[in-house]
Amino acid sequence: MNPSPGPMAVGTWAWGDRTGWGAQPDEQELEKAFTASLRAGINLFDTAERYGAGESELILGRCIARTRDPVRIATKFSPLRSQWRPRHLRSALEGSLKRLGVGRIDLYQIHWPTRFSSIGIWMDALADAASDGLIDGAGVANYSPDQVRTAFDLLARRGLRLASVQVQFSLIHRVPERNGMFALCRELGLTLLAYSPLAMGVLSGKYDSGALPGGENRRSFTRERLDALRPLTALLREIGRGHGKTPSQVALSWVIAKGAVPIAGARSGAQAEENAGALGWRLGEEEIRALEEQAERTPGGTN
Repeated sequence: MNPSPGPMAVGTWAWGDRTGWGAQPDEQELEKAFTASLRAGINLFDTAERYGAGESELILGRCIARTRDPVRIATKFSPLRSQWRPRHLRSALEGSLKRLGVGRIDLYQIHWPTRFSSIGIWMDALADAASDGLIDGAGVANYSPDQVRTAFDLLARRGLRLASVQVQFSLIHRVPERNGMFALCRELGLTLLAYSPLAMGVLSGKYDSGALPGGENRRSFTRERLDALRPLTALLREIGRGHGKTPSQVALSWVIAKGAVPIAGARSGAQAEENAGALGWRLGEEEIRALEEQAERTPGGTN
């Protein structure tokens, strides 16, 4: 993968998913999100074999087939107890290629670390896939800093450079700043891809009116926790007014200012356009400091 993936990626976790996301938009609406993202200059789309049981890759593949614009794909292999050998990664990769309708993946990632298989097994499998021309870049997701360094060293022995690490990161989840992940990425020249940069939509302020998240998100964001976050979403709204931006755009701009690439989910053209509104401007240092101080004051806000 090009070492510069652009300032933002599009997350397709919810594309084709029937659990925990409420009403699923039809494919026509998802294609509008795809097209609007490309129009805004955002052409890296992040998916995985497990998203929607493969449906996310299928929908993305059909969108790609209908455009002439350049598209970059990041997808993931999910190591399971039933998928713990190198041949399982190759089989999963071939399945992803077929669903996406492409001959090569720009960024192929190991979705998470496991206790039942070594990092070396997967790094060798990634290096083999790269040697065979099936992937351009290799990445890992949800690894600890020590695991990332191990993966980097093992790939380097095979002549392949680790391109990225994907971890959760937002104003209310700043673990990568505290556990050394950002420092390691700077040291090794890795791109940090930030998933859930809006904390499942909570930082957009859409729940301030009293509504609750649906599905699985309700367990993470109770009414009490959402109430505790209101001062932060109010500050996002206040700062946004000064720039003519929405709370979501401010929260995404903060992630970019920290040096990460936010993976912003988009299920409609309007949502994709709003995400793109985080680009082309910057938060001031005082605004960044004010947001972080408010986040620190939020109970359970910066775990």
